[in-house]
Amino acid sequence: MNIQKRLAAQITKSSSKRIKFDNTRLADIKEAITKTDVRQLIGEGAIVRIQKRGVSRSRARHLMRQKAKGLRSGPGTRKGKETSRLSRKQSWITRIRSQREFLKELKEKQLISNETFRKAYLKAKGGYFRSTRHIKIFLEDNKLFQKSNAPKIDAKVAANKEKKAGKTKVAGTTKKSKSDDQ
Repeated sequence: MNIQKRLAAQITKSSSKRIKFDNTRLADIKEAITKTDVRQLIGEGAIVRIQKRGVSRSRARHLMRQKAKGLRSGPGTRKGKETSRLSRKQSWITRIRSQREFLKELKEKQLISNETFRKAYLKAKGGYFRSTRHIKIFLEDNKLFQKSNAPKIDAKVAANKEKKAGKTKVAGTTKKSKSDDQ
């Protein structure tokens, strides 16, 4: 039986430990002496090669599902500086885009003059402002809002806060939903 096992291993290009005989066909396997006999038995399914045991991917798949949800990214997982995870350039791009958009909005609503817009735009370009909130504080401190429209900016900021909170304000009163009336 060892000869048949060795021949089957050579044919299947695997270890003799991975060769398995069908117990009901042991008599046929004993008679098989040549490689062609063994090949025929392999074809018939009397001699089978056991599949190699691999490393299961189930744990890896579970981990990837968790990461897709945004989990497992806490301080214990992070390696390297903050800039290695989000480059300095990328953080600058997101910051400057939001600042420029905010300034453009103020100009369109005529809350600031074109001259003030230009000055603030160049300051933003130079990295003077930390955030859009910092721009608002700067404009208020230096009294650069146009006087006729000054209260509008506070209303706009309040409206944005309400929008983020999930409520909608209309002229100082909250809208009632249909469920509130009943």
